[in-house]
Amino acid sequence: MKPEILSGVQPVAGAAFARAQQPAGARQVFDGAMLPGVEVVTFENSDTLFPVRRVLRKGAVSPLPPAAAQLKNVAFESRGTPYDLFDYLADNRVAGLLVLKDGAVAFEDYELGAGPETRWISFSMAKSVASTLVGAALQQGLIAGLDDPLTRYLPQLKGGAYDDVSLRNVLQMASGVKWNETYTDSHSDRRKLLEIHLEQKPGGIVAYMNSLGKAGAPGSIWNYNTGESFLVGAVLEAATRKPLATYLSETLWSRLGMEQDATWWVESAGGMGFAGSGIGATLRDYGRFGLLVQRDGVIDGQRIVPEGWFQEAGSAHVIGGISVDYGYLWWPVPAGDPIHQGAFQASGIFGQRIYINQTEKLVIVVLSARPKPDTALSVVDDVPFFAAVAKALQ
Repeated sequence: MKPEILSGVQPVAGAAFARAQQPAGARQVFDGAMLPGVEVVTFENSDTLFPVRRVLRKGAVSPLPPAAAQLKNVAFESRGTPYDLFDYLADNRVAGLLVLKDGAVAFEDYELGAGPETRWISFSMAKSVASTLVGAALQQGLIAGLDDPLTRYLPQLKGGAYDDVSLRNVLQMASGVKWNETYTDSHSDRRKLLEIHLEQKPGGIVAYMNSLGKAGAPGSIWNYNTGESFLVGAVLEAATRKPLATYLSETLWSRLGMEQDATWWVESAGGMGFAGSGIGATLRDYGRFGLLVQRDGVIDGQRIVPEGWFQEAGSAHVIGGISVDYGYLWWPVPAGDPIHQGAFQASGIFGQRIYINQTEKLVIVVLSARPKPDTALSVVDDVPFFAAVAKALQ
């Protein structure tokens, strides 16, 4: 399966009102400075922002049958204000919502011109996909262990900030390396990395990460750092000797009965895979990935990741003596409503979510076009809505 490198793909808008709109540029996206129609077209056509590599599907499509019990309206509170299902969809500008209970569709809805064939951008949900590929590489013996130093796979990091940092440290974003993630700050590390990505020069991202300074010892400080997820991708490519998109295709995408090929950003045409962001996939295919996770990483009776991988990857960890609600590039749902016991989620800016509740055999996928990248600015919190859905389907 030879992946195809794409660049400058012509956008195909999903709604009549949006067809005249042109996708935004990457800087506009990070600024959250997009008109609503432009934002939708951009998120539907993420392969216009950067070069991508195709993630190939294969074989028959895995059916997602309708559930016997369909989700009706649900009521819940967010920040002391009452809401229902319709408020959640409208106020949070949800383009696609899929609820899978026991592997069957309890609710599926498309808005903002999106549809079943729309490939919507993942943003940082891609981190959780990359985490799953780390589990697969461990299961295959391609990565020896999470406590391996990064330099075992990336010798170019010797002598820099990551010289004494382990793979586990970067999966937890606890390397102790200085980093500013602020998307809307043009001087932040995240924005500097965006400028490097726009240059599309191979090796630029890893070189920038290697130039950073220290804030503390590895494992002593938690600091959300998208750059470290790119290092995870670099480790995967070094360990598997395959492009990230190819490894995803061979390990998961070609085996899960996906409906469409996906796309995944690369650093440059033919360059390193962009593990921290930039998958483009359909709502149902994100749901099929979620089902793999909900079913503990088994495909047709074959274990893809080590037993217990998702429990560990989706759980809080102690960093510097403090329990942090972050796993291995997954977000545990904070303690609160007991319905969320053991639940965790993939999360991306502008409201992208894959909620996994293994106990309830529940997967919820949300694709959104919220106005700003900062999750805290969302009108309605996702977690109480997820709780209401879980209880309604018990």
